[in-house]
Amino acid sequence: MDSTEQTMHTTVLLHEAVDALMVDPDGFYVDGTFGRGGHSAELLARLSDQGSVIAIDKDPQAIVEGQQRFANDSRLSLVHGSFAELSEIVAQAEKAGSLSGVLLDLGVSSPQLDQAERGFSFMRDGPLDMRMDTSRGLSAADWIASAEEQDIARVLKEYGEERFARRMAGAVVKERAKNPITSTVQLAKILAAAHPAWERGKHPATKAFQAIRIFINRELDDLEDLLAQIVDTLKVGGRLVVISFHSLEDRRVKRFIRDQEQGIKLPKNLPVRDVDRGVRLVKVGKAIKPANTEVDLNIRSRSAVMRIAERVA
Repeated sequence: MDSTEQTMHTTVLLHEAVDALMVDPDGFYVDGTFGRGGHSAELLARLSDQGSVIAIDKDPQAIVEGQQRFANDSRLSLVHGSFAELSEIVAQAEKAGSLSGVLLDLGVSSPQLDQAERGFSFMRDGPLDMRMDTSRGLSAADWIASAEEQDIARVLKEYGEERFARRMAGAVVKERAKNPITSTVQLAKILAAAHPAWERGKHPATKAFQAIRIFINRELDDLEDLLAQIVDTLKVGGRLVVISFHSLEDRRVKRFIRDQEQGIKLPKNLPVRDVDRGVRLVKVGKAIKPANTEVDLNIRSRSAVMRIAERVA
């Protein structure tokens, strides 16, 4: 769901994702990143009266807007929480092991970026919050105020792949000793001033802001937690569809599917069937990227990568 340039929310790979996900019009599906409901709406349009969807989102505002938009469709249930809680949510719905599909559209949505008060973007000045779930957890300002310099550097390096992480972390700690860092533009200026190699057309604080957001919201941790649960929640023939917007996410999804396909590691060339190797999940086709026509209409889609997997045993 990442975006930095659009003010209107446009669902990325809308038809491609639902095409890949829809294996049974009477099935039970989970939209793990509801956002503003683009994928859920398309899924509901293709489901029969017997089909159903649980949509999950950390953002309380997304849940409220979803309840208003889909108030008349009893096939959709909205849950305020994280997709990392998938097993628990599905168990409560008495649907464990019977999911026809799970969809994840990772990252932050355009409405979140466009609201200055959410603190996701340095393009608009606002309080340094960055929480997808504003009802709990540390804000970015709280963390910046208390984190050790080495921890700030680690987050910038690990989650933002920022090569000047240590230098930028040092600048943050030095500045916070003078004045509290409480706004997005304030932090962006500190990070930019500490960055010695500005790239043309790219704000020097971009990677650092991404890193802090990922850390504050446990985005990669939640993804790992979800992947660890997915096979047992899907029924045989059920699909996992994941849309990623940066390499940290995509590498994890790609590696997970590859490892699942390998199953139990045995000596090469043994005449062993997939089922005997414990293979329960396999990839479906190649990674899918938006067509040029979609990128022309929605520039934020240019970095999207969609991967599909299916439970086979």
